[in-house]
Amino acid sequence: MCFLEYTYMNLFDAIAHRRSVRSFLDKNVEREKLVAIFSAVRLAPSARNAQEWRFILVTDPELRDKVAAAGGQPFLRQCPVIVVACAETDKRMMRCGEPAYPIDVAIAIDHLTLAATAMGLGTCWIGSFDPEPVKEALQIPKDVPVVELVALGYPADTERPVVDKHRLPLSEILWENGWRNPITQ
Repeated sequence: MCFLEYTYMNLFDAIAHRRSVRSFLDKNVEREKLVAIFSAVRLAPSARNAQEWRFILVTDPELRDKVAAAGGQPFLRQCPVIVVACAETDKRMMRCGEPAYPIDVAIAIDHLTLAATAMGLGTCWIGSFDPEPVKEALQIPKDVPVVELVALGYPADTERPVVDKHRLPLSEILWENGWRNPITQ
């Protein structure tokens, strides 16, 4: 099934509406939507096209409890899907000195959050967790890094209005031809 059949909003709307959701309805995410979301995820770019990302969908309530406990994030217990983002990696360093796999996994997760938002779902990145209990609960090999967790489901507060997110102005983040050289509009 093509993921484009499920797109509810355009990319810029999805970017504007994406937010961290920590309260979810007690409603399963349809298998078709999960397949559509991960069809978009697999199109994410990666260094040397290595596609080192691997994902585990945790839908079993008992396993969700174990993963939630590892994160110390109580709201994870009530979300219908916890996405465990891992990497099967050779731990290659890019020429810039950064490891490739965390960046590539982050790009894939961004595709996940935007695709989910476009479909009316909510997500929340979780970077504060203990990976060892997650590995144990899900039988993830010791040499496979668990990079992030992502809560995924239907937001409980669907009536929450879109508000301007507090973001730095462009003049503080975008320069041209040199550090702190303002871009002219």
